[in-house]
Amino acid sequence: MTSPAEPEMTPEELYEFYARPENQIPQGPMVRRKADLTATVPVRFPPAVLEEIRKRAADDHRSVSSWIRVAVDRELKRDAG
Repeated sequence: MTSPAEPEMTPEELYEFYARPENQIPQGPMVRRKADLTATVPVRFPPAVLEEIRKRAADDHRSVSSWIRVAVDRELKRDAG
C-alpha cells in the first residue's frame, strides 16, 4: 500500500485513492477512539451557519462532529483562562 500525501490531495483525489482495494489494507496497530464521549447532544444551526461549519470542517480534514467538539473545547479553555 502506498500512502497518500493528504495535504496535497483534494477530497476527490483522496476518495479515488481509498476507493482502490490495495489502499484499504489496515496498516499498523489498531487505534481505538476515545471512550470518554458520553452522550449525543442534538444541536440545530441555521442553514448558513451549518454550511460554514461544513466548509471549515472540510478545510481542517475533520468531520462536522469533530470540528464542533474542537471548537467547543477551545471556547471552554478560553473562558477558563
